[in-house]
This record gives sequence, structure tokens and C-alpha cells, in this order.
Amino acid sequence: MNFILYSDIGESTIDKSLGLPEYSYYFVLKAFRAALAELGTVTLVRRPETEVDPLFEECRQRGEECVFLSFSPPSKTAIDLKCPTVSVFAWEYSNIPNEQWDEDPRSDWRNVFARHGRAITLSGYTARAVKDAMGQEFPVLAVPAPLWEQFAGARERLGNPALGGSNEIRLRGTVIDSRVLGLSADGLIANAAQPAAVEPLPATTPPPAPAKNLRYRLGATKRHLLGWYRDVLRDLLPLWLARTLASGGRKGYAVIRPAPQPQPDLPATPPPVVAAPEPETAVKLDGVVYTSVFSPTDGRKNWFDMVTAFCWTFREVEDVTLVLKMNERDLSSYRTTLMTLLSQLAPFKCRVVTLHAFLDDGAYEQLIGATTYYVNTSLCEGLCLPLMEFMSCGKPSIAPSHTAMADYIDEQVAFVVKSGLEQNVWPHDPRDLFRTLRYRLDWSSICSAYRDSYQVARQAPETYAQMRAHTLQRMQSYASVDAVKRQLQGFFHQTGRSPALHGAVRDTVPVALASRLT
Repeated sequence: MNFILYSDIGESTIDKSLGLPEYSYYFVLKAFRAALAELGTVTLVRRPETEVDPLFEECRQRGEECVFLSFSPPSKTAIDLKCPTVSVFAWEYSNIPNEQWDEDPRSDWRNVFARHGRAITLSGYTARAVKDAMGQEFPVLAVPAPLWEQFAGARERLGNPALGGSNEIRLRGTVIDSRVLGLSADGLIANAAQPAAVEPLPATTPPPAPAKNLRYRLGATKRHLLGWYRDVLRDLLPLWLARTLASGGRKGYAVIRPAPQPQPDLPATPPPVVAAPEPETAVKLDGVVYTSVFSPTDGRKNWFDMVTAFCWTFREVEDVTLVLKMNERDLSSYRTTLMTLLSQLAPFKCRVVTLHAFLDDGAYEQLIGATTYYVNTSLCEGLCLPLMEFMSCGKPSIAPSHTAMADYIDEQVAFVVKSGLEQNVWPHDPRDLFRTLRYRLDWSSICSAYRDSYQVARQAPETYAQMRAHTLQRMQSYASVDAVKRQLQGFFHQTGRSPALHGAVRDTVPVALASRLT
């Protein structure tokens, strides 16, 4: 079997792609590559539209099977290639997009799946959504990214560290430490634009907090106005007006994107720019350490609840730290928001450390080793690779058991956060129409999970050891190469040659849809 693999982001661009909507697909492809290599020949391509079909023709002439696996959202996967094509994708909402917009048939994912004849998703939650739209007989495989073997070396090097020990992480980037910020509950901190020092400074009297300026008041007005618009007004507007307001899409919680600014004329071949390397920084972590890795501009990550619950629960506790590893290139995109939030929560004795840096493998392993619990407070997840990576090194978690996480999160491996459904929009739908569901977390349940997990780490090490053992067993059985390889092998054997599937699959989709595909 020949496998042709594609992801829009590659090895050479991943460090420049932090925070982009599909940046995690690179890591999914990287994980699947090892399993697929044990089933056949693997070839990576950068331009599917020109590279895939020639490779397919070469395989056909040799009498060999070939399939193109596009690690991309279905709406960005080709539907007109000769080579059998399968979209490998993550999705975190209750239903798949089943409406067309912008005159693009791929915006209705049923068109894509009917053309391909089969699909691979990263969770059982997504697979059920696909079958609900395409029919229960539609061939769809739910299989996670096989991460277990990738962390074999890290597990051996990290061992079973003692709880509450001191650890040091060395990285290149910016560190924002709440212990040295001079936070004030009355407003933003003074000189918020200056980078924070890493090592604690001598205790001094914090400078007086500045008055709430116009920028602060406008920002607060915008946040409240956007919430009011979504909850009260948007569904009452004419479609053309709602689409106009939402034109350009959204980023994070935003509904309206600014119009593009005119760009100056650039030379055809600009001179190369060599960026100065970031200074190396050392961060010391001790006590009970909670860690989360996410993009701060992605509203689904719900990190306000994570931070507010942490600071409230541990406002009188000093030996506890929350580490926020931000997957975002532009510090200015979230720095003011972070500083405002921490200032509003002050005073608190617990510690919040924000890492704005691309961590190499060594630094990332150090962060995992320093962590007691991983924290996820997402409203929905397509898989959550960082959570699985920390779990693959034996780290229990605080997390809800919804969407993709329902496949591997329960009380044996996590302090489970309660959640319930709420209405939402498909994140890439420019119309911003309420068409789907996601989850809202119970904030008090997050507080309880923090409190109970801290008690276990400090007073019940045997319970923590049991959770660690269950976590390792869960990831080995769920996300090992052997487990994933068996599922992939069975899926491709069962579905056979995908060109023969198209006629059969049409019988599983609505007649009106099938007629548009002939």
C-alpha cells in the first residue's frame, strides 16, 4: 500500500505557524506517519494539486494500491483528484457543516465525503457526527494520533519524579511571572508593556495603579457589546447584514475583523531578514504545578475560566503555580488581555507563569517533567494533542469529558469538570449563524477540581500514583502505534479500493445531495 500524506504546515514552517487554525495538523501527520510506515510506503507532498496524481499513476502502472491522506479540514481537501482521497481531520462540534456558502460546494462537507467515499476522524464524537449526516453505513474511522512511542525516551528520562520538587526550564522567549508584576486590583499594572523579569525581584512597594484610561474603557465596552450582540441581536438581523458584520471571519472571541490595511509596494525579491535569536531564560518551578498549552486567541480554549478559577481557589496558597504555555507568535495579541485579567484578580498568593516561546523538544520535556497536572478547560476539542502528550508521560489532568476527550478522559485519569451543551456557530462559517452545539463548563466544578487535585498531590501521594499508572495504561492502549495501526489496517481492508465506493456511498446520502454529485 502506498500512502501519500499532506499537511498545509510542514517541518520548516511549524515554528512560524503557532496559533494558526490548522497548525496542529502537522503534529497529527507526524504522529500518523510512523503507523502508516508499518503498513506501506509513505510519501510526503507539498503541492497536492500537481504531485498526487503523477504518484498515483506510477503506483497504478506497477499494480500497487495508492491513497492520498489529506491532514486538513474537509473544506480544504481536494475532491477532483484521480487518486483515492481521504480527509483525516479533527472536529469538535455536534454536527458537521451541511450548508453551502460562498458558492463553494466543499463548504457543505457532505459533498466532500460523498466524493471521497470514506473518512478518518480523530474521535468517536466526530465519527458519530459524520454518520448522522452521511448515514450509519458510511465508512468512517475514529482513531487518535499515535503519540505513545514518541514519548518513550521522555518517560525513561523523567522517571517518576517526587511530587512538589523544584525544576528548571530553559527556553528562548518571554516569561511573564505574576510574582514580579506589581499587580493591582484597581486597574492595569504600571508599565504593562515592559517585559517581566524572570527571577523574583526584591519586595518593593508597588507603584500606584493608573486611572482607567480611554483604551481600557473602550476594550471593556467592546467585550460586553460583543456578548450582547451575539446573545440578543445577531439572529434577528437580515442574513445580508449579519454576513456583512461577520465578513472576514473571526479570531478568538471576535465577531468582526478589521478591514485589511493597504500595504506598501515591495520589491519582487525582498532581501532576507535574519531575526536575532531570543535570549535564553531560566524559569524555576516548584510546589504543585498545573500546566496548559493552547492558543490564547482561540476562544474555544476558555482560558479565562482556567485562570480565574485557579486564582480564586488558591488565592491564599503560595506553593502552587499555573503555567500557561501560549501557542501564539504575537505577544501583543494577548498581553494586554492577560495583564488586565491578572490585575482584576489581584491580590492572590498563588503564581501564574506565562511562557511566550517556541519550546524545542528538550524544553518541552522539561516542562512536562515539572508538571503535576495538565489542565484543559476547553468548550470543545477535536483531539487535544498537548493533553495526550502530557498523559503519555504519566501526568494526570483536570479536564471535562466531552467531545474528543470523552474517548480517553474519566475519573481514573483526571479530575473531571462538569459541563453542559450550549448553542454555537461553526468556527469557519462567515455567516456566524447558530447551527451547532458545543459545551459550557461549570466554573465551580473547575474550582473543585483544583482543590481536590491539590489535596491529592499534597496529602495522598498513593492516590496520585494510582492515577499516574492509570494514565500511562490509558495512553498505551489508546494511542500506541500498534493500536492505531490495527485500526487503520482494518479500515483500509474493509473499505477496499475507494474508487469503487462512490456509487455505494451515494445510496447513503440524501437523494437531493446525490443528484448534485452526478
